[in-house]
Amino acid sequence: MASSRLRTQFFSDVIFNRGIFLSEVQLRRYSSHFVYTADSEKTTSNGTKSKMNMFQAINNALDIILKSDSKAIIFGEDVGFGGVFRCTLDLQKRYGKHRVFNTPLCEQGIIGFGIGAAVAGSTAIAEIQFADYIFPAFDQLVNEAAKYRYRSGNLFDCGKLTIRTPCGAVGHGGLYHSQSPEAYFAHTPGLKVVVPRGPIKAKGLLLGCIRDPDPCLILEPKVLYRAAVEQVPEADFQLPLGKADILIEGTDITLIGWGTQVHVLKEVATVLKDSYKVTAEVIDLVTILPWDVTTICKSVCKTGRVLVAHEAPMTSGFGAEIAATIQENCFLNLHAPVARVTGADTPFPCIFEPFYLPTKWRCLEEALKLLDY
Repeated sequence: MASSRLRTQFFSDVIFNRGIFLSEVQLRRYSSHFVYTADSEKTTSNGTKSKMNMFQAINNALDIILKSDSKAIIFGEDVGFGGVFRCTLDLQKRYGKHRVFNTPLCEQGIIGFGIGAAVAGSTAIAEIQFADYIFPAFDQLVNEAAKYRYRSGNLFDCGKLTIRTPCGAVGHGGLYHSQSPEAYFAHTPGLKVVVPRGPIKAKGLLLGCIRDPDPCLILEPKVLYRAAVEQVPEADFQLPLGKADILIEGTDITLIGWGTQVHVLKEVATVLKDSYKVTAEVIDLVTILPWDVTTICKSVCKTGRVLVAHEAPMTSGFGAEIAATIQENCFLNLHAPVARVTGADTPFPCIFEPFYLPTKWRCLEEALKLLDY
């Protein structure tokens, strides 16, 4: 078990130099957002695998859908030439402008069109260029797409609508290109919200979303598009929605995250094991809505301590829902209050991004507090 003395000494060495803050360059080095580690999990496919980064895996999934489903269409701003992050690269060349096409710069129109296309029978795959710009389409998603099946008494639905959008910090995005809006949509019955942690998950979850009977929003951490590289099955495969993944098993503390934050927490688990002889259980929530309450609560009842980390601001972030559910279901098993390490309740900064993000050092410090509680 970690001691207060060890924790204090560790952070004195890392953050301070005899009581004086380190230089900004040094602090950026110590506060590096994450180190990506490839997925080692087995998928449903045992066939040929290829080395792909995350945008290539997404492109591969979209190619599979366009090839196998003649009613599938892809649309959004600049998707015709591949999009800002190249996820739709060459798809228009292969399948034509009637199936992969650009739209006006109008997010409300993109989602409104997608709802209509899905209701009419198309497999509609919309791209919102950045998650920060999804808010003009908020009404269409929350009041129309999510409620279409319910308000028609199951006579009609837009379950063949999938919305892809890049989210999260990228190192230089600033306040309009770095947000993580998952909590806004987690409050909406009728939608499903998914966040992949790497190429294998991105491909399998995207295919799962497209074929799901409900409208799905898949938030893709943009910094992983090129940083994340794995051996991805070339064949068609789907991964389940609503099921969390236990990436590292442990008995002393549960660390919960999604998207990029999963890799931060895996680093924290390594430091805890190597430096403090503490075993941490690391869980990727994978699906924000619906989320896997059973897996989370089972882990918390085993460890008695839990930390939730996400890039979005703390107030009303999805970590609050997780904390409330754990308190309700696991209260007598807790050895310490549920901790959250998150972004600040401010607009996302640019040059001060290292201070805003829930880095491994911030998460480690909070984990040590839980262990000493």
